Amino acid sequence: MSKVNPFHIAIPVHNLDECRTFYRDILNCEEGRSSDHWVDFSLFGHQLVIHYKPKSKEESLHTNPVDGKDVPVPHYGVVLDWDQFENFAEDLKSKKVEFVIEPYIRFAGQVGEQATMFFYDPAGNALEFKSFKDMGQLFAK
Repeated sequence: MSKVNPFHIAIPVHNLDECRTFYRDILNCEEGRSSDHWVDFSLFGHQLVIHYKPKSKEESLHTNPVDGKDVPVPHYGVVLDWDQFENFAEDLKSKKVEFVIEPYIRFAGQVGEQATMFFYDPAGNALEFKSFKDMGQLFAK
């Protein structure tokens, strides 16, 4: 795999302080620049920006079935090294993060076998973190 450049993603949050604490203290993201309406974070070396957006009428959550689980859509996250994924999952469990899909092995014994987990931030944004023992399986058909 060639060198991967950091991605940039900006997401809406209705409570900047609560989400700032979540990303900084729960996910251990290093905080960068900020204003009273947004905060930059390093999410495993990628640029995540939380932007304040007033809470609107509740949108219904959408899911798609994948490997017998209801995967929230949309979602975002990072593909981690195997050991990093395991350590991160244990850290989240110790911090009592409520998982939508607990860490498990998806597509066991098949092409694309991967460890994955899903949870929501305080604003309802879905996150997925995953890992492959063989990163060559990331885009395998």
